Amino acid sequence: MEQVRESDLDIEFQIEGQWKTDLAIAFAFEGEGADDACHFTQNAAPWLSIAPQWRDFKGKKDERIILYGPPAMEISRCMVLGLGKHEELTLEDLRFAFGKAVTACQDLGLEHVGIDIVSMSRIGSQLGITRNNLARELALAAKLALYSFPNFKKKSEDPKLRKIYFLLDDEFCDDELKKAVRFAEAEASGIYLARDLANAPANKVTPACFADKAQEIAAYHNFNIRVLKKDEIEQENMHAFLSVAQGSSKEPRFVVMEYYPHTVDKSLAPLALVGKGITFDSGGISLKPSAGMEEMKGDMSGAAAVLGTFETLGRLAMNGVYPTRPVIGLMPLCENMPGGSATKPGDIVFARSGKSVEIVNTDAEGRLILIDALSYAQDTYKPAYLVDIATLTGACAVALGEGAAGIFGSDSKLAQKVTDRSNALFERAWQLPIWKHLMKELKSNVADLKNSGSRLGGSLTAALFLKEFVNDEQAWVHIDMAAADNGENALNPKGATGYGVRTLVDLSFME
Repeated sequence: MEQVRESDLDIEFQIEGQWKTDLAIAFAFEGEGADDACHFTQNAAPWLSIAPQWRDFKGKKDERIILYGPPAMEISRCMVLGLGKHEELTLEDLRFAFGKAVTACQDLGLEHVGIDIVSMSRIGSQLGITRNNLARELALAAKLALYSFPNFKKKSEDPKLRKIYFLLDDEFCDDELKKAVRFAEAEASGIYLARDLANAPANKVTPACFADKAQEIAAYHNFNIRVLKKDEIEQENMHAFLSVAQGSSKEPRFVVMEYYPHTVDKSLAPLALVGKGITFDSGGISLKPSAGMEEMKGDMSGAAAVLGTFETLGRLAMNGVYPTRPVIGLMPLCENMPGGSATKPGDIVFARSGKSVEIVNTDAEGRLILIDALSYAQDTYKPAYLVDIATLTGACAVALGEGAAGIFGSDSKLAQKVTDRSNALFERAWQLPIWKHLMKELKSNVADLKNSGSRLGGSLTAALFLKEFVNDEQAWVHIDMAAADNGENALNPKGATGYGVRTLVDLSFME
């Protein structure tokens, strides 16, 4: 992977009178004509209002036509996408529609296209969203729709679509709109990084390789970083973490990244982000079924989201945008493999906190590396907010279905705030409870806790297990993203989603 991979797509701005592009994209509701849908009919494409294809275009949802005008015009082609009925449109529909349109333009071999932001203002009003936020969502949708992961293919086609012009007039050309677009570009950079890490095979993204990538990101953005190797992890008494790593020939790493913005007091209690980083999960001695095991290269998607968050925060700093408090990222990294030295069901280990854990299932390993990282975060940084993110339980996928994460927390109000922010950013989430009566599932006859309970309520008992290693006064949220780390839709070519980056970035601006 490149040091800091960016999208091949640039987003630039054209002011009315300068508009010129291979194709312009516009949107129309049912019953709208060219003058309603396209501001540029007045100057750059006056032919559009009399284009005969409008007679057959109804504006129904997902309907799409391309209209052709005189080649000599500044805009001689226009793609119009139907949005359906006014009252049924959602912002998510619009994001997907624009993603499909951009992908279609790339398939046509176009080098640059324009989007009529002026006419889009009526859609923003319909959705109750500001034009700046609308521009941000459209810019991000375009970037995400064109993501690809060609790193390991012998032959791959270079994308032809290089630029999207936001077509503006004097009223709409302001610094705040441009800042919103640059914010989206920073988000895309972090999501690209998270997707790249999770899509890459486990023989290329080992714990050491992931740590190397983190060091590259830290150097590029001038973040503080510390990478603990096996002996240093042992000195920290992270024996729960090491119990997961001991079956693999690949040594573990524990990455700690610190971002102290110059705009905030360094002594201010930070936001601490902990990401699960199992770079490959075989299940250990409790071996997983072979079907689909190749997907377990993505069991480090939580750590990838944390590193992607720092990439975005670094990009935002280049544009003068800074979080409201210091941000700390903690990424425990290892493989979970069977072998002669692997942890066995029935073994007992002592976590960094001093509590003993009976390991009844070696495939319940993510929580073991997280508890030592959570303990380290609390003792070292005393964070204002502690958030962990992990592909933790299949039970959460069963409960919520594909594409959604479960949110748990010691403070239900904070957990609900995280849930609301996630959903607003199209990272689907739902708050789930932590019921104390389920502690009986984790009771051990020979240790303080078992690392796994029954299949019933598996995501709840996993969260409850983590909570046992969080101080009572600590504001803590757990994000179980097991069902959200892989997908396929208009904004996500099949594979890793980069879920969590937007939410974690957003939390860094929380007071």
